[in-house]
Amino acid sequence: MPAFLSRRRVRATMIILVALLLCTVLALAVFPWGMLKDTAEKRLTQRFGRPVTIGKMERVDPVGFATTVRLRDIRIPGPAWSAPRDLARIGQMDVGFNSLALLTGRLSPREISISNAQINLIRTKDGRENWHQENDDKGKSGNSSLDRLTVANSRLRYDDAKQDRRFDLALGSDATSGLRLQGSGTVRGAPVQLSARAPALSDTDGGRWPFEARIAGDALSMHARGTMAAPFDTNRMTLDVTARANDLKLIDAIIEAGLFQSQPVTLSAHVRREPQRWLIDRLDGRIGRSDLSGKLTVDKVDGRTKLTGTFVSRQLDFDDFASDEGLRRAAAKKRALGPRVVPDTRVNLAKVGKTDGNIAFRVDRIVSRQGRSSLTKLAGTLTLDQRKLTVAPLTIGLPRGQITGSAVIDQADGAPVPVVRLDLRLVNSSVPALGGGGGSVTGRVDGRAVLAGRGSTIREAVGKSSGRIGIVARNGELPAEIAAALGFDAGRALLADEKDRAVLRCVVVGLAMRGGRGTASPFVIDTSQSRLDGEGTVTFPGETLAIRLTGAPKQNSVLRLPGSATLAGTISEPDVQVPKEVKSVGNVFKALGRAITGRQGPTATSADCAALSAQVLR
Repeated sequence: MPAFLSRRRVRATMIILVALLLCTVLALAVFPWGMLKDTAEKRLTQRFGRPVTIGKMERVDPVGFATTVRLRDIRIPGPAWSAPRDLARIGQMDVGFNSLALLTGRLSPREISISNAQINLIRTKDGRENWHQENDDKGKSGNSSLDRLTVANSRLRYDDAKQDRRFDLALGSDATSGLRLQGSGTVRGAPVQLSARAPALSDTDGGRWPFEARIAGDALSMHARGTMAAPFDTNRMTLDVTARANDLKLIDAIIEAGLFQSQPVTLSAHVRREPQRWLIDRLDGRIGRSDLSGKLTVDKVDGRTKLTGTFVSRQLDFDDFASDEGLRRAAAKKRALGPRVVPDTRVNLAKVGKTDGNIAFRVDRIVSRQGRSSLTKLAGTLTLDQRKLTVAPLTIGLPRGQITGSAVIDQADGAPVPVVRLDLRLVNSSVPALGGGGGSVTGRVDGRAVLAGRGSTIREAVGKSSGRIGIVARNGELPAEIAAALGFDAGRALLADEKDRAVLRCVVVGLAMRGGRGTASPFVIDTSQSRLDGEGTVTFPGETLAIRLTGAPKQNSVLRLPGSATLAGTISEPDVQVPKEVKSVGNVFKALGRAITGRQGPTATSADCAALSAQVLR
C-alpha cells in the first residue's frame, strides 16, 4: 500500500476520533440528566441495600460542564425491623459536579445543597443499626472530596436503645457559619444539651479541618476540640477531651469502652486517631478520691481490638469503682452473709471476646472509706489473649509483707464461666498486720495458695476450687493464759498473770482443697507451754469452719480438763465451742483428782515446725 494512502487513513481516523470526542463533550454539555433517574435509584438502592426512590430528577443549570442536578422527594427506607421510620427523607438535594470527569471514569460531586431533610438513626438493644447493612464496612472513613456543603431546615434524630441515649438535633451548614449541630437529648435518662461546630468545607487550614463538640448537663458534661486531616476524615484526627459525670457509666454511654459504674468522675485526655488505631497519649482523671493517669493504644487487627498501655494511681479506693447503689447492694449482701476473706470480684470475660491487650499498672497507695485498708499498694501486668486474662507478675502490698504470684482467668473455651487459677504467696507478714493492727499475739506469717475452679467471681471460683492452701505463723509470742488454755490447762490459764507471755513456736494450717472443701492436714498450734491439734474442714464460699480441737500441756498442769473443743463459725468470725461435759462440775472434780494423784495423761511434744511449714508452703 502506498505511503500516502496510509497517512490518509491515519488522518481520517484521527478526525473521526476527534469528532467523536467533540460530540461526546457537546453531549455532556447539554445532557438531560433527569433521564437517569431510574439509574440513580438503582445505584442508590444497591448502595443502601433498600429500595431508594426519587420523586423527580432534573438538570437545573444551562448548557455547560459545571453541572447541577436537582433531586426532589428522596426516600431512603430503613431495614424492615425499623419500620415505619425511614432512614432519611430529603425534600430537595442539588448535586454539583464537573461532567467532564466522566471522561476519566470518575464522577465525584463537588457541591451538595440539602434542604428539608429528616434523618433517623436507630440502634437496637442487640446492636442492629439502621444505617448499616450486615456486610457493610463500619470502619470506613467519612473523608469527603466536597468543596461545599449547604444544609438548611434539616434535623437529625438519634435513638440508641443499646446505650440508652436519644438526641434530636438541628443540622445546618453554609459558607458563612460552617457546619452546625444543635439540640437536646438524654443519656441514660440524664437530660443534656448537644452542640457541634466545624468550619465550611472550603475553609480549611492547610487541608486540616478543626471541629468542636460539646455535651452539657448536670449529670454529664463532655467537651472535645480537635482537628481532622480533611473534612469528615475521622480516621485521621487529633483531639483533646475533657469529661465530668456523676458516674463513669454515663461517659461510657458516649465512648462505648465497656466501662463500669463508679463514683463521680472527671477526666481529660489527648487523643490521636490513625487508620485502625486510637492513641491516647495522655489520660488523667479522678474517680471519687482515686486518681488515675496513663496512656493507651487501641489497635484494630483482623477484626480484633488490641490494647497496649500503662496506668498509675497515686491513691485508690476500690469503693470508688462502684456507684452508691452498687455500694448499698454490696453492704446489704455483706450484712446478709457476714464478712468474708475471699473477695466477690467479678471476673467473667464473656463480653470481651474480641479484645486482647497488655496493660501494666501500679497503685502507690490503697485507701478505704471503711477505715484502714488491709492492702497498701498494688502492681502487675494484665495480658488478655482470646478471653484468657493473665495477671503476672502480681504484687499486693500489705501493712507488713506482701502477696506475690499470678492469677489467670481462662474463658478461651467459650464456657459461660471462666476457670480461675490462683498461684499466690504471702511473704513476711505478721499476725497484727493481718488482724488489722494491735492484738496480743505476735509472729511472722507466710502463706501459699494454689487453686483452680470455675466461677464468675473470685469467691464463686474458690468455692468450687481444688488445690491447696497453707498458712504459717511462727517466731512470736502470746499471753501465757491463752497458751495454757490451748492445752486445756485450766489451772495455769486461771492463775497466769496478764503480763505473762509464752512463745508461739508455730501455727501451721494446711488445707487440701477439693470442690471448694478444704480438709485440714496439718492443723497445729505449738507454744512453749502447750500444743493444740485439729482435724476437720473449711468450706468455701461460705468460709465455714468445722474443726475438732484437742490440746495438751507440755508439762504437768494444776487443773487439766479432759476432752476437746470445736472451732466453728467462719474464718472472719470464728467460734470456739466447748462441749458442756468438759465444763461440767464432775469433770472439774475429776481434773482435781488427777492433779492430786499425778495421773494427768500424756504431755504434748513439740511439733517439727520447720518440716510442717515447708510442707504447706511448698
